Amino acid sequence: MLKSRLLLLGVILLLPGCGWLNNNATSPPENPETLVTDRDETGNCPSRDPFGTGLDRALSAARLAQTARSPREWHIVILYWMQAIEAMQAVNYDSPKRAFAQKKVQEYQRNLAVAQKRATNAPEALPFASFDSDFLNEQLLLYLSYTAAVGTPDVLIVGSSRAIQGIDPRVLQAAIQDRGDRNLRIFNFGVNGATAQVVDFMMRELLTPEQLPSLIIWADGARAFNSGRPDRTYQAIATSPGYQNIQAGQYPFLGAELPVELDENCQSSRGLSLSWLNPLKTDSAIAATIQDIDANGFLPVARQFNPNTYYQQFPRVAGLYDGDYQNFDLWGEQTVALKRLVAYTKAQNVPLVFVNLPLTQDYLDETRSQAEQKFRSFMQFHARELNFGWVDFSTTPQLQNNAYFADPSHLNQQGAKSVAQSLARSPQIQWSEIAKFPKNFSVPESEDL
Repeated sequence: MLKSRLLLLGVILLLPGCGWLNNNATSPPENPETLVTDRDETGNCPSRDPFGTGLDRALSAARLAQTARSPREWHIVILYWMQAIEAMQAVNYDSPKRAFAQKKVQEYQRNLAVAQKRATNAPEALPFASFDSDFLNEQLLLYLSYTAAVGTPDVLIVGSSRAIQGIDPRVLQAAIQDRGDRNLRIFNFGVNGATAQVVDFMMRELLTPEQLPSLIIWADGARAFNSGRPDRTYQAIATSPGYQNIQAGQYPFLGAELPVELDENCQSSRGLSLSWLNPLKTDSAIAATIQDIDANGFLPVARQFNPNTYYQQFPRVAGLYDGDYQNFDLWGEQTVALKRLVAYTKAQNVPLVFVNLPLTQDYLDETRSQAEQKFRSFMQFHARELNFGWVDFSTTPQLQNNAYFADPSHLNQQGAKSVAQSLARSPQIQWSEIAKFPKNFSVPESEDL
């Protein structure tokens, strides 16, 4: 879950400091039994024997672990164990305590792993009202935390599960930087099942104008625009408590970070700045998928699509019987959502580029191929009429390699890398302009690649 990813971030950011807790890390609550470091007569934090500090922190962790129940309490246990590990690792190489300290490091690392697992499994309510979509809840939580940590991204990738697996933000960052442009912040805000209506809601209503990026890349395909099928994802969101709050002008908010202050025991007295981030109550298959989402919102999938073995596990569904192409119609509510979103992004001076992601030849039977051709013509027309970017990777042969897919219609990690690299080379997006002038660059007229 997101908590696991933030715990890893916490381990990376934890650096030596006064009381073995860096001022940028979250501190334990006040507890006279565990805060043993005192200021000296000058008011400064004195140097302490790291071995003694490690034992102190380990004792604090062990005591709190006996009663911890909530994610917040387990988070504090985790911080204690990280402090204990850090202290023991700081024991000098020439110290007679060194060998024993290293054994303690191994012991504390095992205890840390247990505490991390307990924190992940401890239930807690969302810090905002649910949108009745596990993926949207989790991705929104991560996006708000991401913006609090590093700021609003320069580029935001949106779309369905095809988007969340289809473009790797870090690869795209690196590829753009290799061109000689500055390092852009890129986040993948893909949501499982997102249609045009869902993307329109997310960009136009869920996020405030201040939370919008300098460029929106909408990565998806024909299925997201089929108005002839029920839009269950949007319907669930539109009847959710979170949606009702948005309509009332109440936006999701994680809370302001409290200032860092050292108390009389040389401890950071800052409380937890978030509610503390929770696992979602969902079925185990979806939960396992959500847990794999990285810090930039991308879902890396390693498996490769092999038709010879894939259909031994999953049934082959012809396009004629595929619910995603049921009553295929491109001129309904999804088109209204597209036009509404394009008008809004223009008003906000945020360029929009649609990327038509590739599909396997195995997936494109006669029914789906006809629908995809209609979609390409439909989007080419609207890109010209409404003036938004259109990048078509759907018929790029090198991107249709089965080795680039996890299943017939979803890219895997290698495919997402290849698409990101192709996108960085696309003449449709003036990366140099966005790097120089965020929110002040234009997208050239649409053309197929």
